[in-house]
Amino acid sequence: MAEDSPCSTQLIDGNGNFNVEGLDNFVRTTKLADCGLSYAVVAIMGPQSSGKSTLLNHLFHTNFREMDAFRGRSQTTKGIWLAKCVGIEPFTIAMDLEGTDGRERGEDDTAFEKQSALFALAIADIVLINMPGPFSKVAQGWCHDIGREQAANKPLLKTVFQVMMRLFSPRKTTLLFVIRDKTKTPLEYLEPILREDIQKIWDAVPKPEAHKSTPLSEFFNVEVTALSSYEEKEEQFKEQVAELRQRFFHSISPGGLAGDRRGVVPASGFSFSAQQIWKVIKENKDLDLPAHKVMVATVRCEEIANEKLRCLSADKGWLALEEAIQVGPVPGFGKLLSSILDTYLSEYDMETIYFDEGVRTAKRQHLESKALDVRFNLPIILCLMVKRLATFNESFKRKTVYLAWSKGVP
Repeated sequence: MAEDSPCSTQLIDGNGNFNVEGLDNFVRTTKLADCGLSYAVVAIMGPQSSGKSTLLNHLFHTNFREMDAFRGRSQTTKGIWLAKCVGIEPFTIAMDLEGTDGRERGEDDTAFEKQSALFALAIADIVLINMPGPFSKVAQGWCHDIGREQAANKPLLKTVFQVMMRLFSPRKTTLLFVIRDKTKTPLEYLEPILREDIQKIWDAVPKPEAHKSTPLSEFFNVEVTALSSYEEKEEQFKEQVAELRQRFFHSISPGGLAGDRRGVVPASGFSFSAQQIWKVIKENKDLDLPAHKVMVATVRCEEIANEKLRCLSADKGWLALEEAIQVGPVPGFGKLLSSILDTYLSEYDMETIYFDEGVRTAKRQHLESKALDVRFNLPIILCLMVKRLATFNESFKRKTVYLAWSKGVP
């Protein structure tokens, strides 16, 4: 199933270390940077050993490491892993998060759980909330245990809602609740109950003043689905997953699972953006995503401008023109200069088109100015032109004096 899938990459290890080299290699080998805004990120959260990696592998034909049921239920995913989804358009990244409530970390070590949840909510367009079965118990937990601290997935949902408040502005993330090991109880009966209790958890979560009355729908789109048991009804499970997979095609189009997402970072800035987001989270600071988007645009547009400047400085036509101007007047100098410069400015425009308009315009103007002032030595050119003009004036003056003298003009 996953034999055609590129290898998964550990993005963040269990100690919170970010794998910069691994992410850059992932972006390069998958050609993510070429996608512009046409890409999606799907993350999965849920309890340890609840079948998250198994679901992702069947859903997206990835190859995340899965738990071996015969060796007991223990932690298989440590940290955060990512992989490219196979055969899904647009380009879709799957993120597999370390399970919550794992005995390896202990009951009191929830720091990484909250950090990874915030990271997923800041990065992902769609977050799968994996709810383990049996289905009847999960449903009963939602219906009757809402007041109990350990009711079905309540701690995880509280974490999700609480950390979302640290993003400053809503991203309109899609939360897709995947209830595992369903029985004969119709989803149509249970979905309204689940939605109602999700709303209750949202209402109970403390919120900053700015979001005291912000509705859940401003932050999240909530979707619910259910799957049969993979271990007991494997064929049904695969059929249902294949049907669910279709919903991830064209997910960012209007009406798609992530059709009304906000604040998307262009793909060429994904690696830098992810690094900076994790850095802020590790420092326990709130994420100002609008400001973050401008910061990413500033860094990436400057990198692209510098690359164009390097290419321009090595351009044969540019070097020939620079050499020619040192010798004497160049016919059509302005047109030649504009033609060469416009080529690289057009490339800059194409590569920065999805970044903040104000930032990319400012960096473009700086690129144009720097190309003329630094790489083309415009001050020197102007100096030469002034000298030539002075030489011409002196020559003209001498000729005028000579002609006047030859004609006997005093």
